[in-house]
Amino acid sequence: MLRKFKRVIPFIAPALSLAVPAAAMAEQLVPAELVNTNNIVVVIRSIIRFILLIAFVIAFIMLLVGGIRWILAGGDEKSVEKARNTITAALIGLVVILVAYALIRLVETFFNVSIISGRDFRVPVVEQPTQ
Repeated sequence: MLRKFKRVIPFIAPALSLAVPAAAMAEQLVPAELVNTNNIVVVIRSIIRFILLIAFVIAFIMLLVGGIRWILAGGDEKSVEKARNTITAALIGLVVILVAYALIRLVETFFNVSIISGRDFRVPVVEQPTQ
């Protein structure tokens, strides 16, 4: 387990160096609607967006890691197979994330609700005919 962690350390340092400027500019990164909000819909919408974004970034990074592994395999069958499995898993992850996003947008379109699009939340109601 420790051996696997030692292999991941070279990838963690650049990721953290990219996160530090984002943390320094956190005031600009946090949407104004989340500051001092009591609206649970806005919070849930932001959480769903964040999860989709992080999942997409992780899948893309794993795709890059698989490609680098393949390049550095040097013809070793086991290493090439591990790299191919990593690339396959990353592509499956990307497809799953994109399908989830498409389903969310489909539900938004058909039911005229806002899950991640940012429109105001409206509960669909059946209108009574006037007499």
